[in-house]
Amino acid sequence: MHFNYDVVMIPLQLIIVFFTIYYFVVSWFGLFGKMRETKQFPEKSTFALIVCAHNEQQVIAKLVENLKQLNYSDKLYDIFVVADNCVDKTAEAARNAGAIVYERFSETGKGKGFAMEWMFHRLFGLERQYDAVCVFDADNLVHPDFLKIMNNHLCSGERLIQGYMDSKNPEDTWVSGMFSISFWIVNHIWHLAKYNIGLSCVLGGTGMCIDTKLLKQYGWGATCLTEDMEFTMKALMENIPTTWAHDAVIYDEKPLTFKAAWNQRKRWAQGHFDVANRYIPKMLWKGITEHNIVVLDGMINLVQPYFLLLSTFFVFCTYIYNLVPFYTNVLYEVLPIQVWQIIGVGQYIFPVAVLWKIRASFKSWLYLLVYPIFIYSWIPIVMLGFLHRNEHEWCHTLHTRSIGFDDVIIPEDVVNVGPKQVAFRKK
Repeated sequence: MHFNYDVVMIPLQLIIVFFTIYYFVVSWFGLFGKMRETKQFPEKSTFALIVCAHNEQQVIAKLVENLKQLNYSDKLYDIFVVADNCVDKTAEAARNAGAIVYERFSETGKGKGFAMEWMFHRLFGLERQYDAVCVFDADNLVHPDFLKIMNNHLCSGERLIQGYMDSKNPEDTWVSGMFSISFWIVNHIWHLAKYNIGLSCVLGGTGMCIDTKLLKQYGWGATCLTEDMEFTMKALMENIPTTWAHDAVIYDEKPLTFKAAWNQRKRWAQGHFDVANRYIPKMLWKGITEHNIVVLDGMINLVQPYFLLLSTFFVFCTYIYNLVPFYTNVLYEVLPIQVWQIIGVGQYIFPVAVLWKIRASFKSWLYLLVYPIFIYSWIPIVMLGFLHRNEHEWCHTLHTRSIGFDDVIIPEDVVNVGPKQVAFRKK
């Protein structure tokens, strides 16, 4: 009776074993592995700081003012704002704050990826050329040492770098609190972990630094709903990994309502499936034929939403199995029950360890109690993302938290123990 179902269920269980062990092992290198050190270099690299803004008049000025105060020579960077299809006073607010503003109006090619490509072409045509481009979202705030740290990474030979994505409003609502916790966890047990063991991270859409020669050589060409992931995989196909700058911190505004968080994550899921469908086959082929573990790891990253769907299906099957054993359970034959118990406990330890490591506030610890709601809500979101994976309509997230950098940084006398405790010192 089992045989017919085992054709499906045994491979499914082996896939679950692989991914579970893979995620569990990688995570330890972020929590307990020693962070790779970057050599310090004098200020050398020139930067074009680009902000793509669609109707962001409430927050854009705070970001521009913040960028003007970075601890880096004013002569080595310029601030550009792309007012993309704006119907408000975004362009005016950005100019008044001191940015170089380009206004873009287009009925086709809507979305951040298209705006970035449009701006890159204009940037390359300027008399002044830059060593690298840094991209930020309009709602961000940026740590004063961001460019110093990116300069160190560039001078060390890295070409595609992602900064630490923190939160500027982790205590506004329970939704922004859960969103913040998820970013802190991913920063440590995913990005930092992969960087520590020489694998590729993934660009996060903001707080990213790109070598200009890389952009000119291969072009941007990333215009889907998750343009950051698309360019990550495009670069990885050229054997250029995305590295991680753990101390180059940007503070991002997290959604305040569950509906806003749902819509944003649905867009991410749609874009993820879009990129996965186009890149998984060729990355698998490249990784196998070239024995390239970094590329294979990038492909595994693209498989994540499929794994979530498969593991959800398997959970439903286990409920049926408890009533009618219709397949052969090989999980405990592949791994002893003690190992599964350790992994099960580890899934709860990792979030606690990350919050302890960054010295999270008491309120964030309270939000951790409802964090499972955020995690399990990914299941229907990913399902919808799969069903709508071929749709490419951009859904803008409204930003309203117009706060300054001083409001999100812990005072200067705090000891340096992590990104959230780095002291703020103006020039």
